[in-house]
Amino acid sequence: MTADSRSTSLPMGQIAVAQQQGVLRTLLGSCLGVALYDRKLKLAALAHIVLPQSSGPGHPPGKFADTAIPEMIRCMQERAAAETLRLSAKIAGGANMFGSTDSRNTIGVLNIEAVEQILGNLRIPVIGRHCGGEQGRRMMLDVANGMVTIDMVGAETFTI
Repeated sequence: MTADSRSTSLPMGQIAVAQQQGVLRTLLGSCLGVALYDRKLKLAALAHIVLPQSSGPGHPPGKFADTAIPEMIRCMQERAAAETLRLSAKIAGGANMFGSTDSRNTIGVLNIEAVEQILGNLRIPVIGRHCGGEQGRRMMLDVANGMVTIDMVGAETFTI
């Protein structure tokens, strides 16, 4: 999905890419929001990842960590043309929404681990994170500066 309007809301399993201006936003529970940003190009991508791993080509590719991140990079590189991307990442979400007693194996934790491993393998540094807990959150990526704002009900707003 290409986003050039003022604000774009992502549903589950989707990816949006924007450059120079606008806000990309999504609502997260156990899902993970992954923001990739190139500061020099003011080029941003946001994915709403639902599950850690696909069982082949995932449709939509934004649904799975192993297909979403490569697709985000492909879309960003398409926008950047011949420019070399210099990406950093910020992640949010991965909450234990159902209060599972085995909090090490929840879908949220598995999503976080999968995304961090993929980003590590690609040498993309995670420079901000707001993950875990038992509550959903709204993630907003400001395309102009790469700042990510997190809103949670009953809590102060965080900027990562």
